Amino acid sequence: MSDNKGRMVDLTAADEHTYQAYHVHASGDRGRRGGLVVIQEIFGVNSHIRNVADGYAAQGYEVYAPALFDRIERGVELGYSEDDIASGIALMQKMDITNAVLDVQNCAGALRGEGPVGLVGYCWGGTVSWVTACRAIGVAAAVCYYGGNIIGHVDLSPKCPVMMHFGEQDAAIPMDAVDAIRAKHPKADIHVYDADHGFNCDQRASYNDTAAALALERSLEFFGQHVG
Repeated sequence: MSDNKGRMVDLTAADEHTYQAYHVHASGDRGRRGGLVVIQEIFGVNSHIRNVADGYAAQGYEVYAPALFDRIERGVELGYSEDDIASGIALMQKMDITNAVLDVQNCAGALRGEGPVGLVGYCWGGTVSWVTACRAIGVAAAVCYYGGNIIGHVDLSPKCPVMMHFGEQDAAIPMDAVDAIRAKHPKADIHVYDADHGFNCDQRASYNDTAAALALERSLEFFGQHVG
């Protein structure tokens, strides 16, 4: 986590929808390396997603984390209880992924004037990252952490290099789905860890520090190669 704290700002997507995004400036010794859009789980732009954004900013990336649920309900910030999970799923089910892509693409456009832009998404955001990588123009690279419905969009073709992280113990994403994604997209850089769903989130019982550290190391190397 970085000491470089961000703030919520207002942005307007191509369809005139105004939403908020957590914006944190690049910091660290290397200066600005590129732009990055951090895409939320079903829990909104909560403290975990802000911490992720701060961490990437400390690596030299200018970061936006769009509040995608603003299209349904503004200011969503959930925890990880059973009730929170149920609320997050209900909000996700009301979302048209095309609208989520519009907001992510808008963030990418806001960053693009100062260099290449990458995407990194978690849980539902992992799926949004994949779909945006396939539909949007001007994205340099995308990382997808345990995107539960990537398999539902497996026939799409990415327009940029893609890396994916999955947990072998994740009951929501069986290994045959991961195998099907790998078979359909042999150029995608796919990694499987001895971990459960949500292994990157240190606020969840499924957090796995070993898997999280290795996935972050790989993601940073990937972004260093394709974004800056």
